[in-house]
Amino acid sequence: MTEVQQSAPSQRAAFGGHAPSISRFMEQHYRHFNAREMLAGAKAYREFVAAPNNGRMLVSLAGAMSTGELGISLAAMIRAGKVHAISCTAANLEEDLFNLVAHDEYKIVEDWRALSAADELALRDQGFNRVTDTCIPETVMRHLERRLLNLWTDAADKGEAYTPAEYMFRLLDDTELHQHFQVPAENSWMVAAKEMGIPVFVPGYEDSTLGNIFAARVYEGKVANHSCVLSGTAQMERLIHWYEASSAESPIGFYQIGGGIAGDFAICVVPLMIQDLKLDVPLWSYFCQISDASTSYGGYSGAVPNEKITWYKLDEHAPKFMIQSDATIVAPLMFAYVMGW
Repeated sequence: MTEVQQSAPSQRAAFGGHAPSISRFMEQHYRHFNAREMLAGAKAYREFVAAPNNGRMLVSLAGAMSTGELGISLAAMIRAGKVHAISCTAANLEEDLFNLVAHDEYKIVEDWRALSAADELALRDQGFNRVTDTCIPETVMRHLERRLLNLWTDAADKGEAYTPAEYMFRLLDDTELHQHFQVPAENSWMVAAKEMGIPVFVPGYEDSTLGNIFAARVYEGKVANHSCVLSGTAQMERLIHWYEASSAESPIGFYQIGGGIAGDFAICVVPLMIQDLKLDVPLWSYFCQISDASTSYGGYSGAVPNEKITWYKLDEHAPKFMIQSDATIVAPLMFAYVMGW
């Protein structure tokens, strides 16, 4: 009998005599500290979106989660009906499509912490932009730019306006683009969002590669005006309509990955509605944030959930979780638990 065969009974014992699953592994081993907080947040999420609560969840994406390929697990959550709206940085919006059409051209730098300034310069001159251990080829940006430029100019000439996400959805309508996919469409959270018809809000479009390119093309006169891309305030108005309609039917939760504008923008819709519009709407009914930012004075990304009570964001009795960890590790585990894997 081999060593592996001999260890099988002890492995089964560690999982209560059952075959291992992600959920069972978490319940067996994640009992304290950040691990316990993560499991508690995942349990509360699963209960929140299940009957009889039938809650809806908005997920906010900061950082470079799309380049970290969080789309693999997030897309599954969207298709399973566990995510009902997305608020993301424009970088996460575009990088999901970058990965979809250029994954095989990406360069992984395993010893990225040891890179010198000269190493970084060499990567730049080779046409790469680095995100931690992953280098994105500039060619993909130019490839999508050509397609987007046609959409921007057409909309501007017709006096039409679309959100940054809607332009990406229109790109995905191009079946010829699908021939260039280098990873399965199932791995793209943008494809999943389009399929499921959930809203995607993208504040701060100018803080992205394609947002910079858009501004450059307007400056050059290739696109007639800026108004063909809906602003952040216009998207906030849409978020007001979504929250008002959705909260009339179900409690609404907030699952925040990282900090930044994606989270700040979306969570503020409730105090806006209560304080500025004088509407009688419920506060966010669930809150969970994954962040490696330490709690600090004036640092919003590291603010503890209770601080949001005074801002008319969170209900006093809402489940609240703050997980101090790396979202690329934590979020897929929590998503797996929510889906019962």
